[in-house]
Amino acid sequence: MRLVFAGTPEVAVPSLDALLASGHEVLAVVTRPDAPSGRGRRLHPSPVAQRAAEAGLEILRPERPRDADFVARLTELAPDCCPVVAYGALIPQKVIDIPRYGWVNLHFSLLPAWRGAAPVQHAIINGDQVTGASTFSLVKEMDAGPVYRTISEPIGPTDTAGDLLHRLSLSGARLLVETLDGIESGDLRPETQPDERISLAPKITVADAEIDWSGSAVDIDRRIRGCYPAPGAWSTFRGERFKINCGTPDDRDDLAPGVLEVTKRSVRVGAGQGSVLLGQVQAQGKKPMPAADWARGVQFADGEKLGG
Repeated sequence: MRLVFAGTPEVAVPSLDALLASGHEVLAVVTRPDAPSGRGRRLHPSPVAQRAAEAGLEILRPERPRDADFVARLTELAPDCCPVVAYGALIPQKVIDIPRYGWVNLHFSLLPAWRGAAPVQHAIINGDQVTGASTFSLVKEMDAGPVYRTISEPIGPTDTAGDLLHRLSLSGARLLVETLDGIESGDLRPETQPDERISLAPKITVADAEIDWSGSAVDIDRRIRGCYPAPGAWSTFRGERFKINCGTPDDRDDLAPGVLEVTKRSVRVGAGQGSVLLGQVQAQGKKPMPAADWARGVQFADGEKLGG
């Protein structure tokens, strides 16, 4: 098929690579406009735009997918299908209708579970044992279209959102190509999502990533892993934000929520149930480092704590 691929972040790049290596023809790429990042806040192309440039593909960067110039160019390209992975903007119906096979979305969840922008993060935070990826036909309603195929992926006890997204970006890329193959051959028909088991996965904000030390150590560990690498779980120490990149739940239940126990080799924090052994942390204005290294540079008072 003749394709126009839509995607923006790093997790979409394996799908673009898989399509380039497939028997389909990628005519162009649609991605979000260049965005400021790093020191100096200079504009940088998205990871998908960078890969498309390396491959010599035409790159379309509409401010909005309804922009007249973009609609006209997509109509002129006349793709058979538009595969899309984490593009980052809603596609209006008149644009969905341009390719004869519509838009096929690769979403990193087992739909109808965790519809939305952060399915992997919510699966970890919720304590799911299994997640996966789904391909579905894009419709106007968010992630509600009929599903072509799914694959499952177990969530390990130490998996972070970054770990899981990396694995799913690779297996999902294969799923996307197989789905397009099946659509082209006529062997694959999408099935309507059930009305039951629908859950939503909105974007995780910085406020969502704050640790509540009155919760259980197990729940705190899940939040830390679900928020890594972005936006990063955090608490406060002496009034300043204090990021926690990893931790391990511990059964010991002898510390009040948030209270620190510091030894030469470990830093433990009390929780509502159990406690958490801190792994890598990042104090305000500092680089990430092991918690024990951070603690060696701090003079602690008795009963000092993280959070409110």
